[in-house]
Amino acid sequence: MASQRLRERLFAILTRLNGELDSLEFADPVTHVYNPLLYAEDPASQYLDRFLCGPGGRLFLLGMNPGPWGMAQTGVPFGEIEAVRDWLKIQGSVGQPQNSHPKRPVQGFDCSRSEVSGRRLWGYFAQEFPSSEAFAKKCVVFNYCPLIFLEESGRNRTPDKLPKAEREPLFAACDECLVAILRELRIERAIGIGQFAYRRLTAVKDSVATLESVESIIHPSPANPHANRGWAEAVSPVLKPSLR
Repeated sequence: MASQRLRERLFAILTRLNGELDSLEFADPVTHVYNPLLYAEDPASQYLDRFLCGPGGRLFLLGMNPGPWGMAQTGVPFGEIEAVRDWLKIQGSVGQPQNSHPKRPVQGFDCSRSEVSGRRLWGYFAQEFPSSEAFAKKCVVFNYCPLIFLEESGRNRTPDKLPKAEREPLFAACDECLVAILRELRIERAIGIGQFAYRRLTAVKDSVATLESVESIIHPSPANPHANRGWAEAVSPVLKPSLR
């Protein structure tokens, strides 16, 4: 029963966020905006049930926003398809964004591309835990913003690169959601995956009474040269002590 009440509260938080995001407008160079929490609602809801709901005091890991071959396809943070299907054991129907970009099609679990960031992140935890169920008792992975912003060329524009007039209302809505999630899950320790996520956690830390520490690890993106030289080895000094 307690788990069901938590699920309802988390669902209400995300529903409110989606409503606020739906009212925002984004101009050139952004031409397409996807929200996988809506068109990939089936697997996203499974993730909420099995990996967001859970005991308090877990380690909270925060990412930035979806990648085109990860969460944009599966609705799951860092949602590399093989990891989501085979390790998290989530599958489901995935619809289409309201305005699909021809160079960034959403094919759901039929997508043949592999997101490197998600493969690295979930691959690390697959080595550290005997199962995804064991992982879910100790950790939570969440994305700060559920939207992916695409330019006409198909290039992904990250939230921090949006103009101030678009960025500020976006951050206000996402900060409010982040605070609510951290409070509901009674998070004591949080790690930003990359400097952007670390800064957002630091910005809201004083609004979450339970949150005692905020740290950062390098982002597993292949665009990060440091990650390409051994991401698992680079983040282990921060992650391993937190997983005990």
